[in-house]
Amino acid sequence: MINLSDYVTAIKGINCTSALSLEGVKITGAYVCDMLSDVMGSAKPGQVWITIMKHLNIIAVASMTGIPAIIFAKGNEPDTAVIEKAIEEGIILISSKLPTFELAGKLYKLLNP
Repeated sequence: MINLSDYVTAIKGINCTSALSLEGVKITGAYVCDMLSDVMGSAKPGQVWITIMKHLNIIAVASMTGIPAIIFAKGNEPDTAVIEKAIEEGIILISSKLPTFELAGKLYKLLNP
């Protein structure tokens, strides 16, 4: 388990939901997928979700599965409506310019030093 803030630093991430603090958020792993039904059926609470999807439905899926943060790969950034809903639901949104593979790899290294 690591602090979300340490991971965000490692991936040079930008907090798109600056109203929500990264401090105190612990993560246990990641789920990497761009299919909502798969995330709903397989992601675990405490994992971050690494994706390129940025539409409003991702917030509902993250909320249902106990995902504390969504990491957008390849510089993707959500629009204002998605950010507002994420803040309302307490889901942190992070954008990183890194590709999905590198985002997952960096998290794996942090979790398994």
